[in-house]
Amino acid sequence: MFSALNFLRQPDLLGITVRILLALVCGGAIGLERTEKRRPAGFRTHILICLGAAMTTATSQYLYIVMDYPISVSRMGAQVIAGVSFIGAGAIMMTKWRRVRGLTTAAGLWVVAIVGLCCGTAFYEGAVYATVLVLVAEVFFSKLEYRVLRDMRELTVYAEYVRPSCLEDVVSKCHMLGVKIVDVEITRKSGEEGGRSCAVLALHSRQGAGREDIIRELAAVDGVTTVIEA
Repeated sequence: MFSALNFLRQPDLLGITVRILLALVCGGAIGLERTEKRRPAGFRTHILICLGAAMTTATSQYLYIVMDYPISVSRMGAQVIAGVSFIGAGAIMMTKWRRVRGLTTAAGLWVVAIVGLCCGTAFYEGAVYATVLVLVAEVFFSKLEYRVLRDMRELTVYAEYVRPSCLEDVVSKCHMLGVKIVDVEITRKSGEEGGRSCAVLALHSRQGAGREDIIRELAAVDGVTTVIEA
């Protein structure tokens, strides 16, 4: 894309050094944002994935161009995309309230692998552009998403109560607050004295109370021991 960078695209010591250093910077920049948000895959993980992907494609080019091996240059890079999926799957987890966490981190690991492939093939422009756009999505778009969702009246709460009749009181309280119960999942906690139960309620409040008011009012119901946002 930029002809001035052509001397850095050669499979020599200078070209390989630039590719590896750029992979380190790009992977570290994305990983630093994940570390700041205390996600399971952070700074070092993103760097290692980006470096590994860069070295994979750089090795493919070296074998084909310098060593004159009859191999497909793109084959090793394709295996990186498949292999990083296993690492991404380890970042995805389901909470005890049956909510999925870690999808953004897993997607970030996949993108970091792509950035590493760009670095390894000396597609420096693509690697830098992708890194900048990922940071924009994770830093600025996340704040925009928070502002949008903050005003939405959809809420999932986890509640523990000591007797089954408490759930009827919770439902009545939701109706009084103008909150619609979209879904309810009830479980019984094993080993608890008195058979304490818990429920996950998906609530929708179009013109009713806000999040803090809903949690406060449900926590005040007699027999309800715990109410938190899931």
